[in-house]
Amino acid sequence: MLPNVLSQLQQIGTGAAFIVFPLVFVFAFSVHPRLLRPRLLQPEAIMLRARGRKRLQMGHGLVLLNTALLVVAAFHFMKILSGSRGEWAGFIGAILAVLGAILLAADKGALCLTMSALDTLPDAEFSAMVPGLKAMFSKKGWMKLLWGIPLLPAGFAIQAVGLLQAHALPRGEAVLFLIGVLFVGTPDGLEIVNLGASLLMAFGMVPYGIWLIAAAL
Repeated sequence: MLPNVLSQLQQIGTGAAFIVFPLVFVFAFSVHPRLLRPRLLQPEAIMLRARGRKRLQMGHGLVLLNTALLVVAAFHFMKILSGSRGEWAGFIGAILAVLGAILLAADKGALCLTMSALDTLPDAEFSAMVPGLKAMFSKKGWMKLLWGIPLLPAGFAIQAVGLLQAHALPRGEAVLFLIGVLFVGTPDGLEIVNLGASLLMAFGMVPYGIWLIAAAL
């Protein structure tokens, strides 16, 4: 009885992950300032944009926590693709997606949580720290590792192709997920594109998450 209950709880948790993770991205991108005025931003502009933006900081904090759900999703796709035509896509995609998720968590920790802490400082003290912050936002030193964040959407894109090949998900859901992950990594300043991509992921993955929960009950 206990193994069955644990399996049921695991599937419910996985289903919840598929519901929550795209909705977190929808919220996080929707609270970015000047959403309807898209333009590419330089590192200093990205840094200053975050100053004093409590909802933006909350969105970034949620994305940090959301990376755990991304790992759950990547391993779930690898599991359902095991033994199918898309097995290698599931495996390789999972490795890339998990690495990208780790780097995304590092990005939100190093840059975004740092900015929320600095919001507690007066402007004069904050200004004195700007040169160091510019180095961080410009990805100097070991911050260059954060250039690996695109591994996350790349890994999920590979898995989405595998899902299509193996018919492991309804075609519409897999296609929406694939298109979404291809555009969710659009550079800073163009968050309206990221928001649209997140909505596509939500339209594809939320119904799948609901189905997983319903199937477990």
